[in-house]
Amino acid sequence: MAESALTPEIVELLRRSSTATMTSVLARYGLRNTFLLGVRPLTPGQRMVGVAFTLRYIPAREDLDHTGTVDNLTDPQRLAVERIGPGEVLVIDARGDVRAGVLGAILATRIKMRGGAGIVTDGAFRDTPAIATLGLPAYCRAAHAAANKTVHHPVDFQVPIACGGVAVYPGDVLVGDDEGVVVIPRHLATTVAREAAEQEDLEAFLWEKVRQGASIVGVYPPDERTLAEYRARRAALSS
Repeated sequence: MAESALTPEIVELLRRSSTATMTSVLARYGLRNTFLLGVRPLTPGQRMVGVAFTLRYIPAREDLDHTGTVDNLTDPQRLAVERIGPGEVLVIDARGDVRAGVLGAILATRIKMRGGAGIVTDGAFRDTPAIATLGLPAYCRAAHAAANKTVHHPVDFQVPIACGGVAVYPGDVLVGDDEGVVVIPRHLATTVAREAAEQEDLEAFLWEKVRQGASIVGVYPPDERTLAEYRARRAALSS
């Protein structure tokens, strides 16, 4: 496993909870800008949990790009792809520019073969029909057939970046579901995983009460009577 890999327990807890619940938990710790704006799953129905491996693009420049050649031994994009480890998510800062893909199916396949947990960008992917078949969670703002260097220049990796309006640091934890992607600072990952799982259990109980006709008054948020009923239910199920 990569040195930064999450424990199986934390991965499983993070898979249980929605990104919406996690944003609520993070807000309790003063973190309110954690959900990537406009970044959606290429293939719905997949869950993504992994550690951020960052890649930063700046705008392309004609004297450096548009040559049609790529050196796999020096190009930061190619170096990043070859260094992704198991359980890591390649997070690409594309400045929100969707006029070209940040990478295509061959590089996405290489990331999957290296054990990567997903790919995320606030730009576009190319070869999206093929990427969608890989079984690798992939999140982006759009699809575009043009190659990256028509618009983007990969400049460095494993540095702090912006993606979807959110700061992402190498080693942060990314969780993706059908709603999008949330960024969790690494030092809060265990806390958020556990508190989000507990909140999911409580909200499932509250949701069921509302579906059965209960008023939201005293239920959402729950008062002491509702919390006591919830605790009794949990105790009965665990006995």
